[in-house]
Amino acid sequence: MDIKQTSWKPKETKGKLFTTKGLYAKGFLCVVALLFIVRLIFPGVTGSIEKRVGEAMEKAVGLYEDTGFNKRTLTQFYNTKDSTLICNKIYSVSSYRGAFPDENDVQLVAAEQYGVGIAENVASAQRASDSLVYVGANPLYDIDKLNNSIPYLVPRASALLQDVAQNFCDSLLIKQIPLHKIIVTSVLRTQEDVERLQRRNSNATTNSCHLHGTTFDICYNRYNAVDAERQTQNDSLKWVLSEVLNDLRKEGRCYVKYEIRQGCFHVTTR
Repeated sequence: MDIKQTSWKPKETKGKLFTTKGLYAKGFLCVVALLFIVRLIFPGVTGSIEKRVGEAMEKAVGLYEDTGFNKRTLTQFYNTKDSTLICNKIYSVSSYRGAFPDENDVQLVAAEQYGVGIAENVASAQRASDSLVYVGANPLYDIDKLNNSIPYLVPRASALLQDVAQNFCDSLLIKQIPLHKIIVTSVLRTQEDVERLQRRNSNATTNSCHLHGTTFDICYNRYNAVDAERQTQNDSLKWVLSEVLNDLRKEGRCYVKYEIRQGCFHVTTR
């Protein structure tokens, strides 16, 4: 059953260090006084602390930049009047099957139009790599362990995957949800991959869109938290991902099929 979530709220902490403003102020003053005394007695220690803090900040900035965000992107999430963060609600879609009904025959038309020729095996796919883009390493999404596909897509599909991941991260930020990365579970397949997959997966079709490098699967029940200590329920992340895919589908960027057994969104570029 599809459920909508109106908003996301962080979990409440079990205990609070300060219960009143007065206690908080006293605690803050104690910390400042302690640091002042340490600096007088051991000036070298505070210098070392400041150096480590500076290094940590530089590292944090580097990680932040690696996620693909930038100052221009961030400013659109804040009110210009009081500089408060705009928190958007999670709407999801009314029905996963209804919002993402694109069957294989529909997606296959686009795959054959925009994709590459079918490769017999990995070696022949590598020979056609001039028409493909490697997608195995990206700071915005993670590639799962691939047993029946290889991490290559045509440029058009690669750009689509990049936009899905970027929009997903942007949506998490504007909804004040801890940053998570989507997980791609299947990409380009060869004929050998399809034949091997058909032995244990009845849903695997001979005329798979994955054969053309235009299609990728995104897992909707697993995500990788950027901060392991700040994880969000998978259902909430699934709702956000469904919003992103629904918007791109409405823009005519892709076809999407909601795969129940495989636990993924099957996406083909248009």
